[in-house]
Amino acid sequence: MTIACHPLSGTGWQLGHQHGVRLGPQIRRFIADDLQRLNRLLAQPTTLDALRPTLDAYRAAIARQLPDAIDELHGLAAGAEIELDQALLLQLRREILGYTRISRGDCTTLARHRPGDPVIAQTVDLSGELDTEACVLRVTSTGRDGRSLLLLTFTGLLGYLGINSHGLAIGLNLVMAGRWRPGIPGYLAIRHLLETATSIEDCIALLDRLELASSRSLTICDRHGAATVEIVEAERRWQRGAELVHTNHFLEPGFAPRDEINVFARNGSIARRAACVAALRDVPAGAAADAYFAILDRPPICIAPDGNPRREATVARVVMRPCAGELWVKRGARPEAAAQVFRLTEAA
Repeated sequence: MTIACHPLSGTGWQLGHQHGVRLGPQIRRFIADDLQRLNRLLAQPTTLDALRPTLDAYRAAIARQLPDAIDELHGLAAGAEIELDQALLLQLRREILGYTRISRGDCTTLARHRPGDPVIAQTVDLSGELDTEACVLRVTSTGRDGRSLLLLTFTGLLGYLGINSHGLAIGLNLVMAGRWRPGIPGYLAIRHLLETATSIEDCIALLDRLELASSRSLTICDRHGAATVEIVEAERRWQRGAELVHTNHFLEPGFAPRDEINVFARNGSIARRAACVAALRDVPAGAAADAYFAILDRPPICIAPDGNPRREATVARVVMRPCAGELWVKRGARPEAAAQVFRLTEAA
């Protein structure tokens, strides 16, 4: 099963409306599926009405910081023929689920920077059997500087990970610490960075001004370098290097005592990171995407589903080459799955 690419162009409301019209039936089906599958995963089922006070608080926080995102959500709701609160909830699945201390995995991300050829590659590990909901958006803004984005994302979600036409790529990992509260969800923050930033330095400045809703680690490459940032509430800790690997435990010594990951999950996270670091040593400079998929395709980095939707599994593997304008994707966890390449100028 291939992943579809949906071209969107315009600003704010127009982008959201096109998104909603194109994916309306899929969005409505996903919402109707146990409240976008949240009620398969939460300890106590919930309803949209029960969540409205929480959604109000998030909407106010997003409107204060990213008003264009609210415009796009209004367009998404109109195009998909859903309520604005339903469109907002699609952006907040991870925050509504919160975090549990027991996890099989939640993404392994590597960055390698070589002049002219930065690469970010990662698994996307999620609960809820979301491989069927993966899609690619090619977004061209007619405002700002007319940049284009390629985003791997999921049904009704405005952002997840991706690249922009300025040579910037951003991947992500879940880390678990601090108080999660109404603010900018991590996925919308990444979309904002790709729409606004052209460099790691831009990302540093922009993230300092955002009140994020939840803890995250982001891995970022631009034309000149690579960096990771770990985020807990108002604190950010940056690390730079030519090769970087992140999983789901904190690498910043100052954050380590606050880590909420349990010992078994931490051991798994450490093992995945060590396996990735070792495998990356064997990948030569200038290697093709297949060489990075070879790392992402094998255990313990790739996590096969076990039939329990509450357990994280690899729903996609991604290789991003932002200077080449390429986003390579494999759906699911099967090693033999075919890779698709999407380009900023055309889909292949």
